[in-house]
Amino acid sequence: MNLAFIGGGNMAHAMLGGMQAGGMVTSSMHVLEPDAAKGAELARAFGVTAHEHPGNWLQAAEVIVLAIKPQYAREAVADVVTFLGAPLVVSIIAGVRGATLARWLGHQRIVRAMPNTPALIRAGITGAVALADVSASQHDRADRILRSIGKVLWLGDEALLDPVTAISGSGPAYVFYFIEALEQAGRELGLAPEAARALALGTFAGAARLARERGEDPAVLRAQVTSKGGTTERALGEMEGAALKARFVEAVKAACARSRELGEQFGRD
Repeated sequence: MNLAFIGGGNMAHAMLGGMQAGGMVTSSMHVLEPDAAKGAELARAFGVTAHEHPGNWLQAAEVIVLAIKPQYAREAVADVVTFLGAPLVVSIIAGVRGATLARWLGHQRIVRAMPNTPALIRAGITGAVALADVSASQHDRADRILRSIGKVLWLGDEALLDPVTAISGSGPAYVFYFIEALEQAGRELGLAPEAARALALGTFAGAARLARERGEDPAVLRAQVTSKGGTTERALGEMEGAALKARFVEAVKAACARSRELGEQFGRD
């Protein structure tokens, strides 16, 4: 696959690693990365050809992956658009809507995707939507690329990428936040720091695996751990008394609202 990345940061690194592990030939791929040291590292790790500047080498690309920060998106697209042929564009830029990208690029052969940071260990989950001009074969190519870093959930409505951003895009930070809290509680209760961390990490990893493998409603699994008059019931009572679940839901909704705001903001250009 003749593929070029615009941006050589963490997500490009994760995707290249996933594609290489899945048997794709990354040595035929190109990366546009102004930071020469980052480009050299990607070339060493994956055999890609790294470029500090756009040029005619972009014309042969069948797929372009936009892997840049949203605040630099407009400038980056403007720098490369005159060199492009007729590629499929896979955008993993948070907050920049398909209509905005289509206006910048002059076409709708665009897949918008929202991966998350577990992609770095090929354990991510990505929400994705294909715009109007994406062909069946291009859809399949995008699916193969995105599956290299984890699971893919294809959506029929681009507006749903805002909730996806709030839930899975930002979600790892919420999990890390609760791991921090559980670890802190362990230390304050007298556990050595390394023991508190091991217990917190092991509990989150094991509980998530159990929920996935059992396939039951999380509320059912929670009830199975909660004995009448026991320690778990006491802890959950404290959480319910503080309206922790309701406040958490509101926090996720706030993240979704911010995603919509960013879409409006970047769409003005």
